[in-house]
Amino acid sequence: MAGKVFITGSAGFIGYHLCQQLLDAGWQVLGLDGMSDYYDVALKERRHAMLRQKQGFRAVEGLLETPGLVRGLVEEFRPDVIVHLAAQAGVRYSIEAPRSYVDANLIGTFEVLEAARACPPQHLLLASTSSVFGANTEMPYAEVHKADHQMSFYAATKKATEAMAHSYAHLYGLPTTMFRFFTVYGPWGRPDMALFKFVKAILAGEAIDIYNHGDMRRDFTYIDDLVMGIERLIAAVPGAESVGDFDSLSPVAPWRVVNIGNGAPVQLMDFVAAIEAATGIEAKKNLMPMQPGDVPATWADARLIEALTGPLPRTGIREGVQRFVEWYRGYYAV
Repeated sequence: MAGKVFITGSAGFIGYHLCQQLLDAGWQVLGLDGMSDYYDVALKERRHAMLRQKQGFRAVEGLLETPGLVRGLVEEFRPDVIVHLAAQAGVRYSIEAPRSYVDANLIGTFEVLEAARACPPQHLLLASTSSVFGANTEMPYAEVHKADHQMSFYAATKKATEAMAHSYAHLYGLPTTMFRFFTVYGPWGRPDMALFKFVKAILAGEAIDIYNHGDMRRDFTYIDDLVMGIERLIAAVPGAESVGDFDSLSPVAPWRVVNIGNGAPVQLMDFVAAIEAATGIEAKKNLMPMQPGDVPATWADARLIEALTGPLPRTGIREGVQRFVEWYRGYYAV
């Protein structure tokens, strides 16, 4: 399947890689990005510049929440598929600047939903996060588990977008898939994420902050594995048929939520060890308490995505970290 796809957040980490994947598969891609200064805008501009070298890509810069902007682009482009990735990300930053999460995540998603209502695509796909599982302690996290106790305002806004999208799917018959991403990492990654910060500090001879004294686990998901999952899910349009008792398919709408994770949590200190092996440098460590809004562990139940898409690659943490360090050294010439 290939056609026309509209991708929000196209200069972001995941958006950039998804655009690359779909362009290589023959899709025409229209990207929208607000180029917010939450992290280094030059990195975003470089991603867009690389995408512009490929045939079939066009980019627009503008804020998602601008009234009517997304609708105008969608009505002009008439995409077969919409993939909404743009958001204000970050658990800790949502404590400092909650308003930006209302604007980008709630109002921005509303603008996307309105555009899809006016010009319905064959499939609408929207990014959520594993953070919506919040205080849940039953693991691995399954899509059919209740997720009612979010621990950060970021997670609360993303859970709200799931509910918003469900209502539009029910009211207007929009086939909709929500993704819950689990700690995505890899080349061209976000500077606010642990891997980027750790590598930068270690190469500079600076200490890294280890939260909860290292007693944390994350289901690290390599970027190439994740975008392959997204690409395959494009064709898995929700209908009336469930794939099993683990399917999150709504009983009243063509809507489901799908985990995209590696399905294998990694201890934080093992993650640090992988970085030390890739850089050849032992990290100086500051052991810190748990930060507000954080959870001690994440772990994706991957049964649903594999039932919908078939088996997906699962890059090991040492291989994935090695690839990131090689990219980082090359990009920053260190």
